[in-house]
Amino acid sequence: MQTISLPVARRTALAAQGFAEPRPATTPTRRHLAKVLSRVQLLQLDSVNVAVRAHYMPVFSRLGAYEPALVDEAAWSHSARRPRLLVESWAHEASLLPVEDWPLLRSGAKRDGWWRHYTRDIDTVPGLLEDVLAVVEEHGPISAGGIEKMLESEVVGRGPGAWWERSVVKKACEYLFGLGRLSTGTRQSFERRYDLTERVVPPEILARQVSVAEGARGLIDRSARALGIATETDLRDYYRLGPDVTRQAVGELVEAGTLEPVGVRGWRGVAYRHQDARTPRTVTGRALLCPFDPLIWERGRTERLFGFRYRIEIYVPEAKRVHGYYVFPFLLDGALSARVDLKSDRVAGVLRVPGAFAEPEVDSARVAAELAGELKQMASWLGLDRVEVGERGDLAAALRREVG
Repeated sequence: MQTISLPVARRTALAAQGFAEPRPATTPTRRHLAKVLSRVQLLQLDSVNVAVRAHYMPVFSRLGAYEPALVDEAAWSHSARRPRLLVESWAHEASLLPVEDWPLLRSGAKRDGWWRHYTRDIDTVPGLLEDVLAVVEEHGPISAGGIEKMLESEVVGRGPGAWWERSVVKKACEYLFGLGRLSTGTRQSFERRYDLTERVVPPEILARQVSVAEGARGLIDRSARALGIATETDLRDYYRLGPDVTRQAVGELVEAGTLEPVGVRGWRGVAYRHQDARTPRTVTGRALLCPFDPLIWERGRTERLFGFRYRIEIYVPEAKRVHGYYVFPFLLDGALSARVDLKSDRVAGVLRVPGAFAEPEVDSARVAAELAGELKQMASWLGLDRVEVGERGDLAAALRREVG
C-alpha cells in the first residue's frame, strides 16, 4: 500500500473540491454551477442568515461573484428549456443535490432520520398524513402554515377547540419529506413550499429502482469524488450513511478499482483515494469558507488535513466564545490561514467583521492584504457598500488598515 505525505493528501482534497482551478474570468453561468456541483456533489442548507445563506456561499467560494438566481433556478424552478438540476433531501444534512441522485438516497442505504421520532405525535391525529397529502395534492406547492389553515377550514366540528397542536402539522410535513413522499416545490423567503415528489422529481428518475448495495456504492463513490482522499468514516459522513453499508460499499469499490487504499503520514488507519483524484503540484488562490462548506464541515477531518481546530460557536454563550458567532475560515494558497467572524448588516450596507484571527506562523501582513481583498469582493457580491473591521483578534488591526 502506498504511503503519501500530508501535503499531498491536502492538495488532493483541495483539487477534488474545486480549489485547484482559477475562478472564471467571465460572469459565471449555469455551466460553471454544474461544474461546481460535479465537484462538491451537494450543497448543505441551513436557516442561519447572519452573513449569507449556507447554500450560496460554497459556490461563491469557488466561482467568485455570481448571480444567486443561478442556484435558485437550479433548485426551485423547472421549464423545458432550463430543467430543474437540484432537489432537496436529507443527505449530509438538509441539502440540495442533483436530481439524478434521488434514487440513491431512496435505496435504503441511508440511515433512518430523526423524523422517525415524530410518529408518536402524528399518531395522535388519525388520518393526518393522508389529510396533509390531500391538501398538498390540491394546493401545492404550499407551506406548512398554509396546510394548517386548509385543514382548520375543513375539520370544523371534529371536537372542541384546536383538534391538534399546530406543530404536529409541521412534523407531519417533515415526516413525509423525510420519507420522500413530499419534496420542496419552491421556496419563498426561504420558507419551504411542499409539493408531491412526483411533481418535482422527473418520472423516469422516480421510477428507477436501486438496491441498498447499489445505492451505497453510488453514494460512497460520490463521497470519494468530492473528498479526493478520505478515511472510511469521512466517506460515511458525507451522506450520513450507516457503518455496515459503508464498509461493504468501500470493500466493493476497492475490489472494482474505484478506490485505492493508501496510507497518509500522521493519519490513523487506512485512507482511500478515488481513481479519478488528481494531485496538483501547488494550490494557489483564496476563498472564504462558510461553516457549512463541504471542505470543512467534518471538523475532525479539517483538523487532520489542515491542523486547524474549528468549532462553530453559535450555541456557545457570547462570553465563552473564542472567535465569534459565525466564523469563516480563510483559505489562502492551500492553507487555512485565518478566521473571521462575519455579519451582514443589510440596513447599514456593511459587511461587519467583529473579529479577525491569524493562524500561527503565517505572514500576517500578506494574509491581511489577501483577506481584505476577498472581504471586499464578498461585500460587493452581497450588495453591501463597505467592510468594517472590529477590534477583536490579533489580525484585526492589520486587516483594518488594508480595508481602508
